[in-house]
Amino acid sequence: MVIAVAIDENVQAITELSEGISYPVLMDPNHILTEMYAISNVPSVVWIDENDKIVRPAAAEFGTNTFTEITGISRETHMQQVRNWVHDQIVPEDATFTVSDLTEEEVLARLHFRLAAHLQRTGQTNDAETHFDLAAELAPLDFTIVRASMPLRGRDPFGEEFFELYEKYLNAGSPYHGIPRNQISD
Repeated sequence: MVIAVAIDENVQAITELSEGISYPVLMDPNHILTEMYAISNVPSVVWIDENDKIVRPAAAEFGTNTFTEITGISRETHMQQVRNWVHDQIVPEDATFTVSDLTEEEVLARLHFRLAAHLQRTGQTNDAETHFDLAAELAPLDFTIVRASMPLRGRDPFGEEFFELYEKYLNAGSPYHGIPRNQISD
């Protein structure tokens, strides 16, 4: 079974993005899942078997080719890996990859993000901005913090600020907690 988890608060935006998808899409505005699995970028895919065992840790994978032009990553390699696992119980060699724990700075950044999101929800915008900024300073290339804060702050998550973040991310070697994917995969 496939389950998608959105780390967004905008139900309407997620509803539009999930149009035509035949599997459940859950909302995780508190980013519990990203903390549990040390996910620092989206989309990320974690394979978990029917016994709740992680078969393949977080990987920067795509279910569609929507972002291929931006990322250079096609969905097809991953989709074939999923087919091999489902039909033949074959997991890719990279499934043994060990995902590093979040650093103390990253943990602190996530706490600031949570506090900022709470403050934003309760109308304490100025205090929220302070904590969004602190979170971004501590984890400047973590999309689950920096990009996720954009819509909460009234900024376009696919606008110029996003592309500046993405360029910094690429220039830094695409740092990621999980199996790295930095090239086109067909």
